[in-house]
Amino acid sequence: MSWQLGPEDLPALALGATLLGTGGGGDPHIGRLLVEQAMREHGPVTILDPDDLDDDLLIIPTAQMGAPTVVLERIPAGPEPLAALRRLEDHRGRRAAATMPIECGGINSMIPLLVGATGGLPVVDADGMGRAFPELQMETFSVYGVPGSPLAIADELGHTVLIDTGEDNRQLEWLARGVTIRLGGVAYIAEYAMTGRQVKDTAVPRTLSLALSVGRAILDARRDHRDPFAALADAFSRTIYTHIRELFHGKVVDVERRTTEGFARGRARIRSADGDGELEISFQNENLVAIRDEIQLAVVPDLICILEEETAEPITTERLRYGDRVRVIGVSTPALMRTPEALAVFGPRCFGLDREFVPVEDGPGGEIAGTADARMEEWEQTPVR
Repeated sequence: MSWQLGPEDLPALALGATLLGTGGGGDPHIGRLLVEQAMREHGPVTILDPDDLDDDLLIIPTAQMGAPTVVLERIPAGPEPLAALRRLEDHRGRRAAATMPIECGGINSMIPLLVGATGGLPVVDADGMGRAFPELQMETFSVYGVPGSPLAIADELGHTVLIDTGEDNRQLEWLARGVTIRLGGVAYIAEYAMTGRQVKDTAVPRTLSLALSVGRAILDARRDHRDPFAALADAFSRTIYTHIRELFHGKVVDVERRTTEGFARGRARIRSADGDGELEISFQNENLVAIRDEIQLAVVPDLICILEEETAEPITTERLRYGDRVRVIGVSTPALMRTPEALAVFGPRCFGLDREFVPVEDGPGGEIAGTADARMEEWEQTPVR
């Protein structure tokens, strides 16, 4: 079932997408402002449920690529992602029926909406990461056999580049990263062109709806003076993200951050309020692993989210600062992101971590209490309107 997304939905969507970005994905605030302006000019965007797609439709995902730290200083002009889409359409000799996020976290939840509003295209309610990841091959599309090539890349000066590496998605990432660096550290891409059948077979479903419901849960809890963390537990319990746990509670005492090789890399240390323990989080754009006293509490691909301790406002890696008082939560990823094939593409060792994946629900930490009666094995929730 299709539904309409309008400007009034964007604050909640941006908030939920920031949380799903697990510290990375780029701050969606700038993207939200661009989408809001485009919607006020062109109207709302139609969101398509993936199950309703005809098998032979052409879907072309669009996204921003680069280091989140650069985006804070080099904001998009607006036309870049649509230019990348048009370049790829011209190369293929066929127009896309819709666009779609490659990741549901951060600014890349907004880029396809910008393309949809300015290009008159619907947007599919699904993505290829179920969160945010730093590299292009780290997508369920790639895991389950969709080639990312050819990829079109564009910047705000009108430059476009087409990259074709056949079925080698790792080589595609390497070349596209190099072009992005030379375009100033951030650029806009269209890639993983696929059929409607491939979307249904390989994408994480209804993640725009997820971001919207997560954002609304936090905002509604704040308005009603309820616990936003319990509201989050309720919101996730009705999805294929079946567990949410509190991993740590304390104050940020150190942040080491650098922009290198097209990524924001570093680590953060958080000290407990009573001073008897510290949590260290390592990140590459996104939070990758959380370790307390040499004990692994959560690791990629599960979500590790740093939230302000009272409001549950997500804090991205580029905005994390000394003195922030935070709660760190872990969220389980869907089953299709935990298969051996998936872990071979975006598991811990793919980030240079000498660690095994242990599901967050099987490690230390406490379940955050909610009020939902049961958890669903399949997400059959009606899309949020």
